[in-house]
Amino acid sequence: MSPTVVLTAAVAGLVAVGVYLLTSRHLSRVVLGVVVMSNGVNLLLIAAAGPAGPAAIVGPGGAVDEEDLASAADPLPQAFVLTAIVITFAVTAFGLALSYRLGRLEDDDVVHDAGPHRRTRGEAAGAAAPEDGGATARGAQRERGGSR
Repeated sequence: MSPTVVLTAAVAGLVAVGVYLLTSRHLSRVVLGVVVMSNGVNLLLIAAAGPAGPAAIVGPGGAVDEEDLASAADPLPQAFVLTAIVITFAVTAFGLALSYRLGRLEDDDVVHDAGPHRRTRGEAAGAAAPEDGGATARGAQRERGGSR
């Protein structure tokens, strides 16, 4: 089996597993899916860059051998992959921090549907809904004897 077929199968497997993990409601699985899928895309970029060759470095005195230059590796895909690794690291750190915070607030990392019936944790039970313009909260404050 040729290396191209193995790399293609590895890319397909990593991207498929990453997409499967991304469809989960667990935030930690979503973060893991982003990491796995980005590794598959990085492998795709390296595989699409072509065969490995000598480094594209100019020798001492600025002499460039045309033969070595023709077979030199293209540094652009390597730079793309390095940039993608850094971006993936940042997204992973943000996702893990978000997952940790959600786990502390909800005691699990499952992302629930946030419909109009759900309140945030910092919101008081008698807080006014945005559609009534805060009239309920002001009326309750007047009943308690407070003024604005």
